[in-house]
Amino acid sequence: MNSNFGPLQSIYEKIQAGERLNFEDGLALYQTNDLAALGTLAQIIRRRMNSNRVFYSVNLHMNHTNVCTLRCLFCAFARRPGEEGGYTFTTEEIQQKVREAIEKWQINEVHIVGGHNPDLGLDYYLDMIKKIREVEQERHPEGRRPEGSREILRPYGAQNDGRLYIKALTAPEIDDIANRSSMSYREVLVALKAAGLDGLPGGGAEIFRPETRRKICKDKITADTWLEIHALAHEVGLRTNATMLYGHIENDEDRVDHVLRLREVQDRTHGFYSFIPLSYNAENTPMGKLGEAGGFLDLKVYAVSRLLFDNIPHIKAHWITTGLKMGQVALSFGVDDLGGTNLNEKIVHDAGSETPTDLSREDLEHMIREAGYEPCLVDSSYEYVKMLSS
Repeated sequence: MNSNFGPLQSIYEKIQAGERLNFEDGLALYQTNDLAALGTLAQIIRRRMNSNRVFYSVNLHMNHTNVCTLRCLFCAFARRPGEEGGYTFTTEEIQQKVREAIEKWQINEVHIVGGHNPDLGLDYYLDMIKKIREVEQERHPEGRRPEGSREILRPYGAQNDGRLYIKALTAPEIDDIANRSSMSYREVLVALKAAGLDGLPGGGAEIFRPETRRKICKDKITADTWLEIHALAHEVGLRTNATMLYGHIENDEDRVDHVLRLREVQDRTHGFYSFIPLSYNAENTPMGKLGEAGGFLDLKVYAVSRLLFDNIPHIKAHWITTGLKMGQVALSFGVDDLGGTNLNEKIVHDAGSETPTDLSREDLEHMIREAGYEPCLVDSSYEYVKMLSS
């Protein structure tokens, strides 16, 4: 490998020595225009941590309600209570949608996020999770996931017990439920876990730096509260993802600050499985065209995130925000996870995304192989991997 990285040479030497990068390093990485060097550096870490593997899931997105009391300037999904276009699924409707997704797509994960609906209490969410578990038992009463004839099972961590992975409710939703139920965050998280919840998605993080956060989502929980809820989730045995919304009004300092705050929590809890940069889609949102990332920034964010995160194992490209082609290219800029098939996703598509809502498993596998990598079917725990034969 050519070790002449010019202004980034000192960072390359740190990477080779296994030293942690700092805030100033993060800024230097964002301020370079040498995209090829960034990709090369990020791939050193990516291959060190995940070899040639690219992970993905067959996941159903379930947006159970779009009724929300918040007013986030980047959101085109939410409807105020009583506003036309608002909806809320019953837990029976959710159960049926999951049942149909298992039959049609053989999903291995359900991803559930929605609005802050004042009519929904903790009992609704507990019942929702329990009903999903009932569907799972209908299909696999012995709790084992059948092996397909074209798949080779290899252990990657703990053996999966055949359950659907249920990833549900962002930190702001946990805060909303706790406040309306007069319960602590820990009590809500423990109750959800007992009902069958496996982990939390990373939504609601947006940008942590207070000055920028107040401008785009002043009604949402603070960065400190978001981090507190995820740390508590880790303590009670729920693993989580983390996100960052970029491409709007944030700057390089905001993005580096965001990542380093997450890195500090991960040092203490080791509970984040993956980091997902989310590119802002401006169409139909109140914030409009104040900003929107181009491909150059997309690849910078992936590469710099991989380089700064020495303690979060996976960087995920949420291809529904950047497009399929950019997601594929991102695999050469530190990304090792293409997320999932994202069946039925609504929030990003309401904001103008034109990416598919029913991408097949075969499509994802083809994209991964075409880019020169080895596809691995997982859920968000990464504890059960099916290495797919050619």
